Amino acid sequence: MHLEHQAWVSRAKREEYCVAETAPDSMLIVDEEPLPTILVVDDVDANRDLLARRLRRLGLHILQAANGRSALEMMQRQPVDLVLLDVRMPVMDGEAVLQAMREDECLQHIPVIMITADDDEATAVRCIGMGAEDYVIKPFNPLLLTARVNASLERKRLRDMETRYREEIEAQKAQLSSRVEAQVREISEAQLAAIFAMSKLAESRDPETGAHLERMREYCRLLAGQLGRSPRFAPIVDRAFIDNIYAASPLHDIGKVGVDDRVLLKPGKLDAEEWVQMKLHPVIGAATLREVDRQHPGNAFIRTGIDIAEGHHEKWDGGGYPYGKKGEDIPLEARILALGDVYDALTSRRCYKEAFSHEQSRSIILQGEGSHFDPAVVEAFLAVESEFYRVRQAFQDEDET
Repeated sequence: MHLEHQAWVSRAKREEYCVAETAPDSMLIVDEEPLPTILVVDDVDANRDLLARRLRRLGLHILQAANGRSALEMMQRQPVDLVLLDVRMPVMDGEAVLQAMREDECLQHIPVIMITADDDEATAVRCIGMGAEDYVIKPFNPLLLTARVNASLERKRLRDMETRYREEIEAQKAQLSSRVEAQVREISEAQLAAIFAMSKLAESRDPETGAHLERMREYCRLLAGQLGRSPRFAPIVDRAFIDNIYAASPLHDIGKVGVDDRVLLKPGKLDAEEWVQMKLHPVIGAATLREVDRQHPGNAFIRTGIDIAEGHHEKWDGGGYPYGKKGEDIPLEARILALGDVYDALTSRRCYKEAFSHEQSRSIILQGEGSHFDPAVVEAFLAVESEFYRVRQAFQDEDET
């Protein structure tokens, strides 16, 4: 039995026992979390009953439908967490139901596991291409069925959790936008100082950042300046580009304002749920700045801040987050900051490691050329690495002085 389902069942049993011991017969009210709801869709009664019995043993709430049309009507009436959908049925077959679900905004988020016979596996595979999460073959293997149902429910739980986090940060985003927008009508020394101070306040939630923002500005200025000397980037990297990336680089982690302290300040490795929340900080930061840009459009500094906040954890080979962009689909500003951010992390002391030397950090960055980092940005880094080292020495953290 999946551990979470086991916990649900155990908690429900404990609550029922406590209520039975303490409440009168007329007040048997049990406060428990709803169990995941599985909809089994199959025109064969015996197949539905067999699946229902096995899934109930996992502590799941089971609904049944004998054809696709009834299944769609049932999903419109009540929430469903997972659908086990037979491929071949009268009235409306599994492919038609899956297509209808993917076209319905209210149903397209529900995961689907296709049910197929041995001789129809190709159809189930085709359904995977249409958006089904998985498939199981009749006759059912109990262990395989349990594993695939649990895996689908866990993926849905994590997606639902991410959606809740996005909703919860809307109020924080609005509050942060109000603080930013007053400072970005025009780029001036006073405005830049105020924005830097706000970024510093957000950064100060992490006790390990130190002079990180000061160094990031300098690293970005150095890399952008070097790129601007090449014929390839000279038309893009002009004085305004360099000024904007210097000014906007402190905004790269401003989205961490929306990350719970228990996650942001956790000294050890993040678990799957915590990592989902942490990976939202580029989305939070970019969304906040986009709201400012919507209300006061045309500010190149804010557009640079959006690109940096949203893209600085993307990787050249597409292995980054939040959107898995790759190559030149990642804004140049974000590709520049990504290298500076990693260099700064490598050369800084953390609770889980000592600071790496410049030489060690240089070697790691070279290993990431073409995978993590834009090769052109790595080339620019090698041209100005002595300046990087001087910046690292000039802006030291308090525990380094």
